[in-house]
Amino acid sequence: MKFSTPQTLKDIATLLNCDFVGDSNFAILGMNEIHVVETGDIVFVDHPKYYDKALASAASVVLINKKVACPPGKALLISEDPFSDFNKLTNHFNPFRKATGLISPTSKIGENTIIQPNVFIGNNVQIGDNCVLHSNVVVYDNTVIGNNVTIHAGTVLGADGFYYKNRTKLFDKLLSGGNVVIQDNVDIGALCTIDKGVTAPTTIGEGSKLDNQVQVGHDTVIGKRCLIAAQVGIAGCVVIEDFVTLWGQAGVSSGITIGKKAVISGQSGVSKSLEGYKAYFGTPADEIRKKHKELASIKRIPSIIEKLDNL
Repeated sequence: MKFSTPQTLKDIATLLNCDFVGDSNFAILGMNEIHVVETGDIVFVDHPKYYDKALASAASVVLINKKVACPPGKALLISEDPFSDFNKLTNHFNPFRKATGLISPTSKIGENTIIQPNVFIGNNVQIGDNCVLHSNVVVYDNTVIGNNVTIHAGTVLGADGFYYKNRTKLFDKLLSGGNVVIQDNVDIGALCTIDKGVTAPTTIGEGSKLDNQVQVGHDTVIGKRCLIAAQVGIAGCVVIEDFVTLWGQAGVSSGITIGKKAVISGQSGVSKSLEGYKAYFGTPADEIRKKHKELASIKRIPSIIEKLDNL
């Protein structure tokens, strides 16, 4: 998430009421999570296990809960609670704004686009040409939809990401300040839910097709011309490369990558990154031939036990 105007290290430290290490005029351009952070961004870290990763990342500023050696060319913000302070920044630079009608006057809708009755379109939404949004579609703030996109009834674009910190007495929510980007020539079925990113876009690539009741988690990036069948569930921060097929009820764990042209069979559970150009099946998902051999071997277990009993 980029700020509308550059900030200084002192500006941010004052906003958070925290100490800092570095030049007070150090320029800050935005804020992002570790997997999408860029030069000029703030990243937060609140566990020693991840200090080195955050300090070595592309981030220019690290919001951290311990004073450590500052890497050359970077700056630190020293916070008692980086998680909460990251939320403060999201609230400050991208606050929630209530709607004033079914279609916000700040939205931009292209030529020949059809908006059916009862569609909700939030603030600063951009919709391209020749699109169709069917009844009861909900498009949250800052969503970007390309040209020639069809979205069927009841689909929700831009709900909050499912991201919580387990505190002693409650689950503390990390606020979602990102958005959803739907590229050209995408079809989205009925009752799909695509969550916005925490700090970056959740993206559906050009020409991809989603069946009914598909869930796409925060910050996930789906490549071009992917096919995703009904009731597939994709967690947050997943990368699905181009031309991937996921058949019905497949589930994909967070933070993994599915390679180009991979095919995932129905009801498979993908718990680790998978190479492209291969077909997978089962839970945990593995190459189809290997998995079928395993199942054949399992079927032999009763006869093996019977033979052992008769020895």
